[in-house]
Amino acid sequence: MTAVQRLYPLIACASILISVVAVVVGQFGPDPYLDPLNVTVSEYAVSDRGGVTEVAMAVLGIGSLALLAGLRSAGAPVRGMPEWLLGVWSGALVVAALVPTTPLGADLDLAAQVHRYVSVAAFVSLPAAGALLVPRLGSDGRWRPVARVVEWVALAGGFGLLAITYVAMPGDRVLIGLVERLLLGAEVSLLAVLAVWLTRLAWRPGGDPTSARSRNFPAYHEIIASRS
Repeated sequence: MTAVQRLYPLIACASILISVVAVVVGQFGPDPYLDPLNVTVSEYAVSDRGGVTEVAMAVLGIGSLALLAGLRSAGAPVRGMPEWLLGVWSGALVVAALVPTTPLGADLDLAAQVHRYVSVAAFVSLPAAGALLVPRLGSDGRWRPVARVVEWVALAGGFGLLAITYVAMPGDRVLIGLVERLLLGAEVSLLAVLAVWLTRLAWRPGGDPTSARSRNFPAYHEIIASRS
């Protein structure tokens, strides 16, 4: 791998860490009367006078793009629908950061509707990408050790999607803030698992994450090609 390619996982890891810290910090900035258990992160963000939460969302989106670039350059089994879904997640986060929602209790304007739809796209795309990656990672010797963990966090994200769908519609927003934060925790954990393992593969002594595949196990796309 080139030096630039080895930087991708480091950028991804740093972005994830920075965004998590920034979101936590952002919870203390807005109106103290806002209840984090019943107020979404986006509603906190629009009340965040310092813009810390929006910056965190944009940083996480950019870091996710760096992670996708690193996975591709390392020959990870992400090509096809998983990479498209990861791209949707990344782009949707950046758009959601640039186009804020309306304050709590206000009517939704056009910008708020755009924010809502891209947020839904982000929430759905990452667990779906994780679910599609599980069998591919399990078939690749380099990524097999984290396949089970990816499966767990993708499953947690799926349950989180079901929960937030319920509380946002028939559940009358009961504890929507808590449910959304748990869902985001599962999704960020999925990114962190991929980023940390990619960093390990890229920076291990004498390691080249694109060469271990040929020495040990075939990649997912090679298995599919052999069966066709």
